[in-house]
Amino acid sequence: MSIRYLTAKLAQQIDEELMSAAGAFSLDQLMELAGLACAQTLATVYKKETHSRVLVCCGPGNQGGDGLVAARHLGMFGYNPTIWYPKPGSKDIYQRLQSQCQNMKIPILAPSTEVDSLRDALACSDVVLDAIFGFSFKPPVRPPFDAALSLISESKLPIVSVDIPSGWDVEKGNAAGIGLDPDVLISLTAPKEGSREFAGRHFLGGRFVAKAMAEKFDLNLPEYPGVEQIVEMTNNASSQKL
Repeated sequence: MSIRYLTAKLAQQIDEELMSAAGAFSLDQLMELAGLACAQTLATVYKKETHSRVLVCCGPGNQGGDGLVAARHLGMFGYNPTIWYPKPGSKDIYQRLQSQCQNMKIPILAPSTEVDSLRDALACSDVVLDAIFGFSFKPPVRPPFDAALSLISESKLPIVSVDIPSGWDVEKGNAAGIGLDPDVLISLTAPKEGSREFAGRHFLGGRFVAKAMAEKFDLNLPEYPGVEQIVEMTNNASSQKL
């Protein structure tokens, strides 16, 4: 059977169930596993010998938290990440993730300089990890992220997007034409409906989904190879809509 693509409503429902008494995961656990999958995806496609300077662009929500975790793992992998995080989340989890990155001596650009610091960082980077907006994104894109998406696109750097490219509608994709055009996408848990037409290299990361939950939602997830946290999807795979 073919893998199932998710609508925004169902993606939210699955996230809530993962963190319910039945799923038994904490947000910290899921973010750690998601961020590890993101870092592994970037490292699989872009080797540190040629793309060591990674600019990790983080939004204020859980997507940004995944990016912070990915930055820490990339540092452990031998890359040289820099974090652009103009609107830090106020919750304790985001503060702890920032501290973990600072303990790794990963630079976090000062939020006061927002767009100017991003422009300078792009000029000194080899690849961008896009962890700005997640599947709950609703337009319009507000400052400073509107200017950020333009700068990232204009940089012509390769882009790895987390779960759904920033600026894309989770179900309609980049129909509005305001989103990034990444080279690589790492879907988390299961791919989202809006990524159905994505033409780049597409990976799935979500080896935390229990068999009972995968069966309940008919996710039809592929087998992960060996001990890998990611699996590459084929562009011509057929799918079902929830």
